[in-house]
Amino acid sequence: MKLDTQLNLTRPDDFYEALIDMHRDLNDAQSQSANAQLILLLANHIGDQATLAEAIGLAREAALEAVPSLPHRCAA
Repeated sequence: MKLDTQLNLTRPDDFYEALIDMHRDLNDAQSQSANAQLILLLANHIGDQATLAEAIGLAREAALEAVPSLPHRCAA
């Protein structure tokens, strides 16, 4: 199964609102946990390892482009 990267959400604004609502009143750790749970649920639903590997690669590339890396600090 090839990863579909074209907009495929029938109601993208509603999805975004639900995603924001999922994080409402959560602390940082709870928010990260909710994200991880959602990722695992969706990965299980997709099921195809090649599709998941492609998605992981694309997400990593996007994160590296969106947020510049910080220089490594040497311990003194």
